[in-house]
Amino acid sequence: MSLPSSVTSELLEKLTGMVVSTSGRTYSVTEVYTGDKVADLPQSDPGDVQLAYAAARKAQAVWASWPLKRRIGVMKRFHELLLGHGLVVADLMQVETGKARRMAFEETCDVLMVTSHYIKAAPRILKERKHGGVVPLVSTSTEVRRPKGVVGLISPWNFPFATSLSDAMPALIAGNGVVLKPDNKSTLNVAYGVGLLYEAGMPDGLVQIVCGEGPDIGATLVENADYVMFTGSTATGRVIGAQAGRHLVGCTLELGGKNPLIVLDDADLDEVIAGTVMAAFLNTGQACMHIERIYVSERRKDEFTKRFLEAVRAIRVEATYDFAPDMGSLVSVGQRERVQAHVEDAIAKGATVLTGGKPRPDLGPAFFEPTVLTDITPTMLLAKAETFGPVTAIYPYSNVDEAIAMANDTEYGLNASVWGGDRRAAEAVGRRIEAGNININDGLAASYASKKSTSGGFKASGVGSRHGDAGMLKYTDVQNVAVLKKQVLSNPPDTDWTKQVDKTIKGLRFMRKLGIR
Repeated sequence: MSLPSSVTSELLEKLTGMVVSTSGRTYSVTEVYTGDKVADLPQSDPGDVQLAYAAARKAQAVWASWPLKRRIGVMKRFHELLLGHGLVVADLMQVETGKARRMAFEETCDVLMVTSHYIKAAPRILKERKHGGVVPLVSTSTEVRRPKGVVGLISPWNFPFATSLSDAMPALIAGNGVVLKPDNKSTLNVAYGVGLLYEAGMPDGLVQIVCGEGPDIGATLVENADYVMFTGSTATGRVIGAQAGRHLVGCTLELGGKNPLIVLDDADLDEVIAGTVMAAFLNTGQACMHIERIYVSERRKDEFTKRFLEAVRAIRVEATYDFAPDMGSLVSVGQRERVQAHVEDAIAKGATVLTGGKPRPDLGPAFFEPTVLTDITPTMLLAKAETFGPVTAIYPYSNVDEAIAMANDTEYGLNASVWGGDRRAAEAVGRRIEAGNININDGLAASYASKKSTSGGFKASGVGSRHGDAGMLKYTDVQNVAVLKKQVLSNPPDTDWTKQVDKTIKGLRFMRKLGIR
């Protein structure tokens, strides 16, 4: 299989050259569909990470001095450039991750949507806010938003472009620099996006790319950051959170999920089937918010299962660089082996495979069939652990309370989906689920794509949030500038404190009645 025509040796040399690296070590980037080597990706060492921070801090001082309107102008040009070059990004993503082209293109749209949102919202979010001060009329207090400095951003391989550029966008518009560590398996498409930012007029050095394994450079990345944004596994998130805490810097951790979907008895199965197939198998199941557990009432389980299996078996799985396939490859042989191990463990312990369950070496080294199981028991890996592949399981329930209890029986709380004809009733069920994102009559896109609303996880699914006002404000420090127009706060030396206490109490009571304090 030949690479897309846009992925030339000249482009690959340019992109690998954007990594800050003096180590001489490289990582072999392979085309997932074939396993063939594509490029040697330079690897960074701790000294390189420190150099990256130094360069980013120098550029950030210039960038932060620009008026917000000028910074937004850069992002408007970036938005237009990405509109024109999005399919090149999709080409690179497919080469590196093996995802279907439809998914790769949609991922570029996420960055476009986030950029557009913050271009419009940033002036309001970052605007200074003046309040009445401690003493009415003679004092004021003003909130001033200042950029943190340089953000350490660690992005995963499953949605590399979105979790790199979309998470960097509010940080950059707010005036920060970024040291970005994409996963080795998915750096090229990210570097291309950073190149577009520079083409749009971003100061040289503002976004630095470092590459390497977490144990090698992760600690240095965190200890030099003014804020940390991480998307990845819960296990790694715990380590990064602890490191950030030791250095007294804030962090956002978007972690794993074991996401449930509940089908209520009055749900329209035509809509449920189509939505559930998408939610379970998009990006080959490699999405933190994808559905791994499906709960259907005993009354409708047989009908749902029959129709769902028909739809799953119709999923088109191929290794091509066009829009024909519904589903592509897993990201690597290692990930395929992990998914396969979960399925084999379930089978060995009594689970029933309704469809799929096997790798597809005829398509490529990391392909795995869309898989549906049932008869899952608590001792199976599939019951509790995040599988992160094209695998989902069907569970029966007898009443809604039982379905909610089973949905909440997990350490995770990232996403949940509820389907029902009575939308108010379905929403009421959704609000009882312990998850940061609740989708009614949708699997996951309705909540994630709502860029005006904050999105985060409960329990072991994360700390902090992205999107919405909070998604930008977290990258800022707030400065309280208080002004006293007349000195009324100090007391003379001969103050009668008995009278002063009585006077203060009366004043506070009066201000409360007026709604002032």
